[in-house]
Amino acid sequence: MLAASSTGRARFALATSLILAHASSAVAHGFAGDRFFPATILTPDPFVADEMSLPTAIINPPSPDGSREIDLEADLAKRITPDLGLTLSHQWERLKPPGMSAVTGLGGTLNAELDYQFLLNAPHQALGLIGISTGFGHTGRVQALGAPDFTTISPVIDFGKGFGDLPESMLWLRPLAITGTFSFDFPTKTQSAGFPNPNSFNFGFSFQYSLEYLQHHVKDIGLSAPFDRLVPLVEVSFSTAVNRGFGGQTVGTIQPGVIWFGQYVQVGAEAIIPASRLAGHGYGGVVQLHFYLDDIFPNSIGRPLFRY
Repeated sequence: MLAASSTGRARFALATSLILAHASSAVAHGFAGDRFFPATILTPDPFVADEMSLPTAIINPPSPDGSREIDLEADLAKRITPDLGLTLSHQWERLKPPGMSAVTGLGGTLNAELDYQFLLNAPHQALGLIGISTGFGHTGRVQALGAPDFTTISPVIDFGKGFGDLPESMLWLRPLAITGTFSFDFPTKTQSAGFPNPNSFNFGFSFQYSLEYLQHHVKDIGLSAPFDRLVPLVEVSFSTAVNRGFGGQTVGTIQPGVIWFGQYVQVGAEAIIPASRLAGHGYGGVVQLHFYLDDIFPNSIGRPLFRY
């Protein structure tokens, strides 16, 4: 730990006191030791939480057939116990096919995910989570927006690792962190309207460089608010079909952006770059407003429903 001046030591002391204040909520919204993992936009978080994203506004890249899609998403995460959490999410969609009128309504599926936090290693800034996600069929406009008429069940494993435990000789690498997710989709129907529903392997990663960690836990470089709360990052996500005539077909995006976080909220913005032909062409973008319910309502809805 390096502090270039008395000001730097004072800032570090303040940051440490804030972290200790969060100790009672453990990884309520992403702490592993003195590492804070922000809630990422594209890839799932490796921790259970009491949080809410409202809204997540997405302008998708044009699809291969020229259709334009805009989504507004909402999700709510709630801890049942300190280690067990439930997340619900859905989206409103506006789809504009070329040469046709726009169609709006609920798109995709209502999703529910039950997660268990099996790993929290504070000294090594490591997190681990396993879960089961369910996308319920017939919870969106099936014919108008192509929402699934079948339910999909997906086992999930997520992880997070900060590199603050690297030696001081690797000073500038210590603010780095990576999170990742792996899942496998099992649709309950093998085909819909004559089209196959393949099993799919999904994986994604976020690569983060925390300026907050650099300034307050590694070296005083003179950053002040709001810049000492920024986390530049790049997220990638891919889904590969493995059978039923679609084996090997991959859809994926790359999303560079930045997250700013405060005590009660965070704001994130990312560009959307297709990483495969099936993901479309051109560019899109996403903006998210995210609330830390455990800090906003620490004595009510921000607490686990049950405690050990």
